[in-house]
Order: sequence, then C-alpha cells, then structure tokens
Amino acid sequence: MRAGTSSIEAPDLWAVLGLEPGADAGSLKRAFRQQARRWHPDLNGNDPVAEERFKAVNAAYAVLSDPARRAAWEQGLAGPEGAAAGLDPFATGFPAFEDYLDELFGRRRRSQRPTDGGWAGSDGPDAEEPDVAAQGYGESAAAQTRTSPAAEASSGGPVTASAPAPPPVVAATDQETLVELSPEQALAGERVELELADGTAIEVWTPPLAGDGWRLRLAGVAPGGGDHFLQLRVRTPDGLRIDGLRVLYQLELAPADGALGCLAVVPTLQGPVQLRVPPGSSSGRLLRLRGRGLERGSERGDQLVEIRLVVPAELSEVEEALYGRLQQLAAEQQA
Repeated sequence: MRAGTSSIEAPDLWAVLGLEPGADAGSLKRAFRQQARRWHPDLNGNDPVAEERFKAVNAAYAVLSDPARRAAWEQGLAGPEGAAAGLDPFATGFPAFEDYLDELFGRRRRSQRPTDGGWAGSDGPDAEEPDVAAQGYGESAAAQTRTSPAAEASSGGPVTASAPAPPPVVAATDQETLVELSPEQALAGERVELELADGTAIEVWTPPLAGDGWRLRLAGVAPGGGDHFLQLRVRTPDGLRIDGLRVLYQLELAPADGALGCLAVVPTLQGPVQLRVPPGSSSGRLLRLRGRGLERGSERGDQLVEIRLVVPAELSEVEEALYGRLQQLAAEQQA
C-alpha cells in the first residue's frame, strides 16, 4: 500500500488500462481510446458496471497522461486528497458521448497546471473552482461565471467574467483516404479504423460485396462540417479488379492480334488460363470467363476480360512500312 493512502488499496491505474507500468505515451493513448469506446455508458445501455469501468478508465488516463498528476499518484496521493487535487474527472457527472469525445480530443480543456498557490484557475486552496464539467458538456454559460470577492469590494458590485471568444470559423473541406482491401475482405465486409485530422478515431465497416473504385461517404466529419470519403481499392498483384462477385481484367494486345485473333494467357483467382480472342476484336470488347469470379453461398460470379489494343510507341522501319501499306488500303476502300 502506498504511503499516505487510506486503508483501501488504491487501484493500479496501469492495470485499469491493460498496460505494463511505464508504457509510452502512444500506447497509453491507444489503450485509453479502446477502453473508452468499450465501456462508455451511452454505448452500453447505461449499464452500471460499464459506468463504473468507464469512470475508472477515464480517471486512470487523466492521471497517467498528466505529469503532475502521475507524480502525485506515484507518491501515494489517493482518496480525498486525490479528489481535492482534481484526480476524479467525474466529480460533476457523466458527459454525453459526443461531448466526451470533444473533451477527449482537446476541443475543450480544463486547466490542470499546478502552481505554488494551488491549481491554476483558482484563487487559492479554498477558492471555488469553475464548473468545468458544465463548461465542457453543454450547460449554460451562466453556470460558468464566478465573482471574485475582492473584485466586488473594489467595484462596489459583482463583476461578471467576459464571455469566451467564439471559435474561429473553419471552412468546410472534403477529405479522402485510400483503403486497400483483399478480395476476401471486400466480399465479406471489413472493419476500418480511421484517425481524422483533429485526432478523432472512428470505426467504419465496409459493405459486403464492395468493389474496386467505390467511394464511401462519411458525412460531416471533416473540418468545418465537410465530408470524408473512403476510396476503396480491391485489386490483386496480377491486375485483377474486384466488383462484387465479378472479376475484371484488362488484356492488352497488339493491333495485329486484335485483327487476326490469337490465344492469350489471362490470370484468374484460380490461376492462369488460356483465352481465345476472336478475329476482329477492337478495344473495349468484353470476353466472359464463366465461373471465374468470387463465390458466395450458391452464387458464383464471372470474370470479364476487356480487350485493349496498344500501338507501339516506336515502330521499326518494317513496321512503319506495313502500317503505311495498311493506311493506303484503307484509303482505297473508302474511295
């Protein structure tokens, strides 16, 4: 038991967050976010057990993330002394989950810097502290003002603190994040963790049967109320693109192969196969490989192969002569 504590052993704050003592700041922040999402009462039907766990998680992070509080805890400051030092962030009740996120990611902050005369923001050890919980969680501004007795005596009446300056206006801007998925992840749906520019961590599930090139819209989460888009990329190293149960592939051919027809080796999810390209195939023609797509239950998709004729960037003298002759023949036929 630490020196100066009551008869009840103070909780191990590292264990509350599931960490080893002395974990770095990054691990501390990640563990706190995970536990806070898990135990917040708004997400657990106001379960009393979740409420107590959430309070313990928040109190542990509030102490361990602040050097002064952490030093006080390590020296054995607990119980009533810890509450007086501000170690209990729930002294005034629970915030709503959205407001809690605002408080967590720094949109509203309370002063916790120790000074020689006590905690910053107070007139002394016995001075009334402003209602930080009301300020952080949406109560009226009237509850946040405090009149100094000295100011009343010098001015002849109560003095009300001026209202805080409004936050700066932020222009709405859309943002986009590239999310790469495997064919199996796109087929079943995948959980994606995303950290926004302001530090907010969100969790999104991609819909089942998602396809390459899809854009998922997260409305109003970007700065200024803009949207955040998730650009899905579902491709294999062989160049196969996934679209639901279908597989898409673009086959590049020389003009002569498209005109005369040929046999081409095409990759599939089950391995390479030979595809017969019929004569007279132009760019954009689609050839179907039945049953070579993804499978879901009794359904199985096909693979579509799109022909794309590619002209060489540089021609040899022989090739240039042959293309010239073809050009002459085409002109004669049109005459």
